[in-house]
Parts: sequence; C-alpha cells; structure tokens
Amino acid sequence: MVRLNYMFYMSRAFLASLVFICSCLSCRGQSRIDTDRPDQTESAFTVPKGWMQLESGTVKEKWETSPQKIYSYTLPTLLTKYGISDKWELRLITEYNRWGTAKRWFRDTIGILPVKLGFKVNLYEGKGIIPRVSLIYHTAFNRLASKMARGGSFLAPEFRFTFQNDLGEGVALGYNLGMEWEDTREKPAFIYTFAPGFDLGENWYGYVELFGSLTKNEPQQHAFDAGIAWYANDNLKLDASAAIGITGLMKYYIGMGCSLRFSVKKNKPISD
Repeated sequence: MVRLNYMFYMSRAFLASLVFICSCLSCRGQSRIDTDRPDQTESAFTVPKGWMQLESGTVKEKWETSPQKIYSYTLPTLLTKYGISDKWELRLITEYNRWGTAKRWFRDTIGILPVKLGFKVNLYEGKGIIPRVSLIYHTAFNRLASKMARGGSFLAPEFRFTFQNDLGEGVALGYNLGMEWEDTREKPAFIYTFAPGFDLGENWYGYVELFGSLTKNEPQQHAFDAGIAWYANDNLKLDASAAIGITGLMKYYIGMGCSLRFSVKKNKPISD
C-alpha cells in the first residue's frame, strides 16, 4: 500500500510540475494545439514546421487474466513531436511502466518499454466529404528497453492511416485503421478507432470513442472510452479520460495528461 501511495503522489507531482513549466512558457501561435491524446484515435494533423510538441500523461489499467487481476501503471508516457515541414513530423515515444496486483508489485516489472521512433505525414488535406488523411509509422526497438521489457524480434513496426471529417462548427469525426506487430515473427494485430469529438464552449473539448484490435486465432479486443480536455491557451492542453473493456482482457483504464507546444526558433509563426 505504501508503494501504491508513493507512485500515486509521484504521478500527481509530475503532472503539477509539468503544468507549472507549461504555464511559464511564453509561446504564441495562430491556431490551437492539436494532439494525439487523450483518445486512442491519432490526429490527422501534423505539428507546425519548426515547432516542438510534448504530450505526456499517466495511466492506470486493469487487466483480468486467470487466475488473477493485473494492474498496469504508466508513469509517465511521453510523445515528443517535431515539425520538419508543413506536412511531416518526427515522433519519439517513451513509456515508464510497472505491473502488479491490487496488493503488491511484481518483481522486476518496473522500467522503460521499448522506445518507438517514427513519423507522421499528411497525405491529403481533405475537401467536402473527403476526409483529411495522414499516415503514421513507428518502429519499436525492443532492445532499447529495460530488462523486463526486452524480447522478441529486434524491431517491431506499426502503422496506421488517420482520417478526419469536419462535420460542422466545433464537431469532427476522427477514425484510424492500421496494423501493429509486437514481434515480426508473430501475426499482426489489425487496429481500428472511431471517435466523434465536439467543442464545449471556447476552452473545453469532449469525445466518445470505440476502439479495438483483431488478431488471427486470438480473442478480439474491443473497448469504449470517453474524455474531456481543457485548453489553458493555444499551446497548452490538459486532459482526462477513462475506458471500459467490452471484450478481451482489458477491463478499464483511467488517465490524465498535459500537452504543450513551443517554437524551437524564437517567435517563429505558425503557417495557416
């Protein structure tokens, strides 16, 4: 119980520190920050050229496997993005994770998950009923991880196409289709997401979402989630979300996070 309380307060301290740092940044943009979190649907927009964007958060998940219930804590996850052109961004994902039961941690289950490196490219801007389309690709380096997370093939690729339709003022529909490998010697998982989102006044945003994965000869994984986000300004966003499992091992997750962006070059404007 002491360890659980320690990790809980550490996550709160991390988020509070991140919010304080964000509030001290004096970065001004011409459009509002667009993020991949907190939902599972990745955005079809890229980070503006010459800008850095950090998206971080904490997540608690419950998985039910016979004969016990497993809890996973991500403290934190961090997605770092940098716009190298008007259509391309570079991406780096790092996650610090631990597993346990409701009463104790498992031995040797704390550490960094495989580092992921990749990119996002905008393929089509979208027009009318035709959605905006982008492609996201990552490679996980399974040896660039803590001992507890190493294994499988050296590289584990994943990709997804991201789509977004604007349905009217303040309302949009995002959806993804793709494939993921944990090990290139094993069958891939086909992934999907479907997430309508809507503005709630000037500074709030909400969404509901259905997402899941299908792997040949394995149980299907489907879940439903919802969340809200608050824009402190055009470059700072706070969020909270929760999900429940419909089928599969995942029973629920809850999370919260913070995203910010800033210009790497001083006073660099955002292109419209």
